[in-house]
Amino acid sequence: MKWYHYIACFFAGLFIANTVPHFVHGVSGDVFPTPFSTPAGKGPSSPTINVLWGLLNLAIGYLLMRVGKVSNQRLASIIVFFLGIIAMSWMLSVSFIDKQMQF
Repeated sequence: MKWYHYIACFFAGLFIANTVPHFVHGVSGDVFPTPFSTPAGKGPSSPTINVLWGLLNLAIGYLLMRVGKVSNQRLASIIVFFLGIIAMSWMLSVSFIDKQMQF
C-alpha cells in the first residue's frame, strides 16, 4: 500500500467515529452541536441536521475506507483505521466534557 492509503484509512476512522454521536442524537430527537450551529460546534442543532450530518460523515468515511483499501487482509490498514476511531473518540470526549443536555 502507498502512504496515502494509510492517511485515507486514518481519516475514514475519524469520520466513522464522528457518525455515531450525531446520528444517535438525531434519531433520538435530541439537539446536539454540529458545525452548522451558532456558535459553530457549541450551539444546538436540530435532530434532522444531526441525522444528515451523521449520514454525511458515514458516507465520507465509507468512501475513505474504499480509497484506503481497509481490509481484514491488510492488518496495517485495520490498525490505522482504528487509530483514527480512537483519535476522534478521544477528541469528542474532551470536546463535550462540559456539555449539558440543556440546549
